[in-house]
Amino acid sequence: MAEPARTLLTGALARVIALRRRLHADPAAGARWLAVKHWQCERLRRTYPDLFAEPRYVTAGEFFLSELYGARDFESRDVEALRVVPRLARMLPDKAIETLVAAVELDELSEALDARVAAAATLPLDDARYAAAYRAAGTRAERLRQIEVIDGIGRSLEKLARVPLLAGMIRMMRVPAEAAGVGHLHHFLEGGFNAFKAMGPAGEFLAAIRQRETALMERLFGDDPRPFRDLLPERAQS
Repeated sequence: MAEPARTLLTGALARVIALRRRLHADPAAGARWLAVKHWQCERLRRTYPDLFAEPRYVTAGEFFLSELYGARDFESRDVEALRVVPRLARMLPDKAIETLVAAVELDELSEALDARVAAAATLPLDDARYAAAYRAAGTRAERLRQIEVIDGIGRSLEKLARVPLLAGMIRMMRVPAEAAGVGHLHHFLEGGFNAFKAMGPAGEFLAAIRQRETALMERLFGDDPRPFRDLLPERAQS
């Protein structure tokens, strides 16, 4: 792994770990943060019922929901990665490392935005309260960047899924990865690889995410009174 990638990965991991530890140190802030994450997961299910109902897409949908935008605490994964970044360079292909860098960068941006939403939100959350906190917590540029990175991670996983013999390599790495202390990171890569390999071409799946999240962002920043309405394409509503 090139030095710039290593620096990006370690720097982003350190910042994410520090943010999560601050939230855990304040039980009230941590509870609000988790409430926001749980609400967002439910919102994602409302936004993509067609993808979660489609056998071809459901595994990739669950991967995105749990690994990229879930309500779980990933601190153990982050701490592992921070400790063993040099070993990762020897164990994983460059493209896989680049995907991990993007995932951690997304993690940093999303956690910072979620923490700001949580600080601005009135609980219990509903559509109107979330919309007000969303507008108070971030900018269009930050939200556009979040959507772009999610799309980029999906495209990277799609490319990895087409690499000959990589499935066997990743599978064989499971035990040494766990022994090296990077089991959580290997789980992320293997889960994403398998989800996208099973799905096949990901263009429609990723386009749906990009289009709906962008439309929702514009509605939220536009102070639309019903921003979460009718995000499905017409053929999915019929």
